[in-house]
Amino acid sequence: MKKVPRQLIEFIERHECFYILGHREPDGDCVGSQLALASFLKSEGKRVHLLSSGPFTRSELLQYEHKFRNTAPPEPDYERAAALVLDCSSMSRIGSVSETMPEVPIAFIDHHASTEKPGGADFLDDTAAAVTVMIYQLMKAMNHTPTRDEANWLFFGLCTDTGFFRHLDESGADTLEVAAQLVRLGASPKKTYYEMNGGKSLFSRKLLGEILMRVEPHYDGRLLVSYTTLDDQQKYGMASRDSDLLYQLIMCISGCEACFLIKQEAENQCTVGFRSKEPINVAEIAAKFGGGGHKLAAGLSMQGTVDSVMDSLVAAFAPAFPE
Repeated sequence: MKKVPRQLIEFIERHECFYILGHREPDGDCVGSQLALASFLKSEGKRVHLLSSGPFTRSELLQYEHKFRNTAPPEPDYERAAALVLDCSSMSRIGSVSETMPEVPIAFIDHHASTEKPGGADFLDDTAAAVTVMIYQLMKAMNHTPTRDEANWLFFGLCTDTGFFRHLDESGADTLEVAAQLVRLGASPKKTYYEMNGGKSLFSRKLLGEILMRVEPHYDGRLLVSYTTLDDQQKYGMASRDSDLLYQLIMCISGCEACFLIKQEAENQCTVGFRSKEPINVAEIAAKFGGGGHKLAAGLSMQGTVDSVMDSLVAAFAPAFPE
């Protein structure tokens, strides 16, 4: 993991108010890092505005939705205000809240691979397992010991992005050491696991069954794909899809090397999540359609129907599965 840039610490020290943003359709790492950073900055005497475009469709995040605003409130002195953008390295992924943002200096903190040219105060580290790990490093660099709440938010985000550590390989010792430190500070693995995986609705399990029934194999079963529709959302509700469990179940199918799941957002708009095993780089495939992410986990949003998006993406995998 990379060291915290001194320029980021100086950026935080010279501003008095911060707009803290994350990407549209936030996940646990995005929300956990925002909450922990906001709490830390408040303890440093800073004013903080927590912002998110939402939607908070993941059931484990609904409890935090009330802490976020979807428009940026005005500040009496913009010269002392700045923005910190977490879990993405471009304002293009922020969503509608970006339209209400004042013109203030911005620093990005992100662990995804990016083609964006970093700014002087940006903290970008694609070797970090989660942005919450980077926020923990920032706290330590600024001589702050996380509170119990902050430790729980950081641990929650870390567990979300590592699939409760199952995505770590032999290089993951540093990440596990961070996890141990957060547990010593009061984070509860048991509580976090139930927060992430418990309390699911019966509808979510019925939808899970329907999505699994729709799985289609391509390239001799090396690529598996499925989808959800607008009708599914009306029938089962917006928060019913359990993406993490879906990816687990599909990627464990014998012969599967990669998968993607399409979610229809509107008549001609879809979002897509990708997962893969070595050596298939789904971030590169997502980038061809304006998306991005990690080598083994990526996502995108693109125009088209479920059928047209599926056809385009299946074709894009052809170089990864030569005959």
